[in-house]
Amino acid sequence: MSVDILMPALSPTMEEGTLSKWLVKEGDKVESGDLIAEIETDKATMEVEAIEDGIIGKILVSEGQESIKVNSPIAILLSEGENLSENAISTDTNNEIKKEVQKEVQKNKENIVQINDIKNNDEIPKSISDKATKLYFKPDKSERIFVSPLAKRIAKQRDIPLNSIKGSGPHGRILKIDVDNFDIKKIEYPSLNNLESNNFEIVKNSAMRKTIAERLVKSKNEAPHFYLSLDCNIDELLKVRKAINSKSNDEYKISVNDMIIKASSAALLKVPKANASWENENTKYFNNTNISVAVAIDGGLITPIVKNVQSKGLLEISMDMKDLANKAKDGKLQPEEYLGGSFSISNLGMYGIKEFSAVINPPQGCILAVGSGEKRPIVINNEISIATIMTVTLSCDHRVVDGAVGAEFLSEFKNLIENPSLMLL
Repeated sequence: MSVDILMPALSPTMEEGTLSKWLVKEGDKVESGDLIAEIETDKATMEVEAIEDGIIGKILVSEGQESIKVNSPIAILLSEGENLSENAISTDTNNEIKKEVQKEVQKNKENIVQINDIKNNDEIPKSISDKATKLYFKPDKSERIFVSPLAKRIAKQRDIPLNSIKGSGPHGRILKIDVDNFDIKKIEYPSLNNLESNNFEIVKNSAMRKTIAERLVKSKNEAPHFYLSLDCNIDELLKVRKAINSKSNDEYKISVNDMIIKASSAALLKVPKANASWENENTKYFNNTNISVAVAIDGGLITPIVKNVQSKGLLEISMDMKDLANKAKDGKLQPEEYLGGSFSISNLGMYGIKEFSAVINPPQGCILAVGSGEKRPIVINNEISIATIMTVTLSCDHRVVDGAVGAEFLSEFKNLIENPSLMLL
């Protein structure tokens, strides 16, 4: 008996995804546990396994197709010796098309006809609007253009003739992805004759880029941000780091960022009101310090989580961070490795950025922006000295963290950074 292979939910928040690549083809025999496809979510590209034994009878979704809803069919799996009825597929496809024609009829408030009676263009009653008719049928009875309503609307907005687009759906049906991927430069417009054709490049936004944009806009629009900045003298921290790394024999290297993660955790334990998130009706205060660290990857950024930092030493933090960063850059992070977290750190110091303000990672209450350490003149005991100064800026959601709480956290953080031995307590 045939079984539908459905689009899986690869994370608790996933509602739709992009079928990045098929690892099998029609006619291939698969066993439970075999990898069959790569699915791109808003955070990573993950491999999907077959859950039953069988033969790939029909692939319903082409590579690169976007916005595939969770639990919608992407392929048909057949039992051993079973044949797939092409007539059945054709009927299903026609039924889908007919349903969409019916929606067009109802939307235009015209007389409803029995869609099952529609077999060709001549048999469509005149009561159906021209809009519904042209959606699926060309005036030439020998050819028909199958196109989804969304794809048609986008093509119309962009002035792209449908007969210029090659459809990737069943029976050549034009989908949204086909319109999005269509090279507009293939169509010559007289009004563009005097413009240079190579003065820009259009790059399609990935699912990750779209999610980043959506989350950041939501954060800035909903969370009342305020910012607190403070300078830290990191000379002592650099001495401790140098001493630790000199004893490592290249087995491990502790970074300044590893020590910042540890200092943030220790400061959150001393100021637990900063270790919180907003939940509309409630404010959640965390007992553990799960630190989200921003990592730049191709196409955007992601915030893998170093969990339970309060119970880890610098070496374990360093090893966890290297492992998570490598997974992030390879697109191999699992949902539990980037979803959640109680506090975030964004460090642009390695790029020479002196100071900046970061956007809060919702629903967390705070994010710490870390600048570069640089030699600056400072006054110590009424005398001018040279020290390595690092500026940090704490972005706070005022619904969760008040100014006094944010200031108290930064004060504790500064004390730990300037006296790194206190991190051991």
